[in-house]
Amino acid sequence: MTVKGRDYRLRSIGFFVLAALAIWFIAANTSSVTIRLWIPQVTLPLWIVLTVTLLVGILLGLLIAYRRARR
Repeated sequence: MTVKGRDYRLRSIGFFVLAALAIWFIAANTSSVTIRLWIPQVTLPLWIVLTVTLLVGILLGLLIAYRRARR
């Protein structure tokens, strides 16, 4: 896809749209939640929980992609 003389891959556009939606979703959820981590219970703002979950998902996805590329 070409916009103003620059080529954009559809995958890049999709990534930026999903990233914007994830950031909006995280910013919209600011209330506190209680999470049970096996034994202890922790009360945190939901945006922190969502951000950590997103970062862990990104890291796991990168790890899987790296391991597949090495094969």
